[in-house]
Amino acid sequence: MQKNIICVACPMGCGVTVDIDDNGEILSVTGNTCKRGDAYARTECTNPVRSLATTVKVDGGIYNVVPCKSAGAIPKEKIMECMNIINNASANAPVNLGDVLIKDILGTGIDIVATNHCPAK
Repeated sequence: MQKNIICVACPMGCGVTVDIDDNGEILSVTGNTCKRGDAYARTECTNPVRSLATTVKVDGGIYNVVPCKSAGAIPKEKIMECMNIINNASANAPVNLGDVLIKDILGTGIDIVATNHCPAK
């Protein structure tokens, strides 16, 4: 089986073709112009992950929300479930840059951390 993907590991945006056997083993990766493209294509075909950037509600802050991100890559199939948890979460002001807003989301070992400040009212 062949899988065609666009690599996002660098700004080149190479069209990459991955040949996969019936057991899910990767036979070859072609079309990439750098080593990062090869690694990205292999990961994307075997265990796709995504970084997550969003906002969390803030109680008692000068802003209603604070921007946040995942501290690492989250398995792609868990993104929507993570967003459900984040959408129902809230933090109490003040929130500081780097504060852990949600620890170990869905048992992934990845924290959701604040990427800005939100002082209290």
